Amino acid sequence: MKETMQKETKGKIKGLIFNIQRYSVHDGPGIRTLVFMKGCPLRCLWCSNPEGQNPWPEVAYYERLCTYCYRCVEICPNDAIKIREDGSLETLRDKCTNCGSCVKVCPSCARRIFGRYITVNEVLDIVKKDAIFYRRSEGGITVGGGEPLAQGEFVKELLRRAKEVYGIHTVIETCAYTRPNVVMSVLKYVDFIFCDLKYIDPVKHRQLTGVSNEQILNNIRLIVGKLLPEEKELVIRVPIIPKLNDDLENLLGIAEFIKSLDKNIKVELLPYHELGKQKYKALDRKYPLEDLEIKPPSKEYIEKVKRVLVEKGIRVVKT
Repeated sequence: MKETMQKETKGKIKGLIFNIQRYSVHDGPGIRTLVFMKGCPLRCLWCSNPEGQNPWPEVAYYERLCTYCYRCVEICPNDAIKIREDGSLETLRDKCTNCGSCVKVCPSCARRIFGRYITVNEVLDIVKKDAIFYRRSEGGITVGGGEPLAQGEFVKELLRRAKEVYGIHTVIETCAYTRPNVVMSVLKYVDFIFCDLKYIDPVKHRQLTGVSNEQILNNIRLIVGKLLPEEKELVIRVPIIPKLNDDLENLLGIAEFIKSLDKNIKVELLPYHELGKQKYKALDRKYPLEDLEIKPPSKEYIEKVKRVLVEKGIRVVKT
C-alpha cells in the first residue's frame, strides 16, 4: 500500500524524508545539515531528485551493484522480483508494495528504500550533533526536498524548534507551490529562503513542470511583502536548462518580475546537470529528457546568461 506523508503516530507527527546529509557547505551559509522531505507537486522535466517526487517510500534497484544472489527474489512477499532468462532481475512495479523486505537482505546495497517516517525529535537529534560546527561557521539546518511545504505542519514544527529551542539558523528550499497560509505559517520560522522560479510564462511553466506558476508568483510577492521586513533573506534560484528555459524572452521576463518586487532581490543560477539519471533507472522510470540532446551548459554560457540579467539590474550571486 502506498502511504501518504506526514502521519499521526501516537499523537506525534511524523514527516516523510528521503535523506539527511551532514557537513554540507551548500544550500545556505556555513556548514549545514540538509533534510530532504519526500513528495513534490511539480514534475520538472530536469528533476535530479526523482526519489523525492512521490509521497510514499519507494524501493530503488541499482543493477551495477547487484551480485545476483537472488535473496531478494526469495524474500519478496509479493513475487515482485523476476529473474529474466539471462539471469538479470526485473522489479515488477505493479506488484511491488515498497515494503523493503528486499532491502534488508541485500548484501551489496543494490536495493535501497527512499523514504522513511521520522519524528521532529529524531531529526533534531541528528541536527544537534553538529551544533559546534554551526556556531563556528554560522551554519545550521536546511530543509529541502522534494517540496518541504507539502509537509507544512511537520516542517513548521521542525524549523520552529530548531530556531526557538536550539537557536539554530534555518533555511528552506521551496518552489512555493502551496497555499498562502502554509507559506506564512512555515516561513515565519525561516531565516533564509531559497525559492525557485523556472519560467515566467504560465503556459510554458505548466509544460515544463506540470503546474502553472500563478500561485508561485503570488507566493513570492507574499514573501517579499510580508516576510522580508522581518530580517529574512530571499534568493530566487533560476535553473538554466538549455533549449527549455534559457531563451531571452524568459530571462528578460524573470528580470522584469524580480525588479517589480522592488526589494533588490538576489538571483542564483543553477546550471542543468545529469546527476539524477541513474536514479530514474533505479526507480524504473524513463528520464524525461532522455530523447532530447540537452547537455550541461559551460561556465562561459552561464556567464552569458548572467550578463543578460545583470544588464537589467539584477544581482546575480553564488551561494
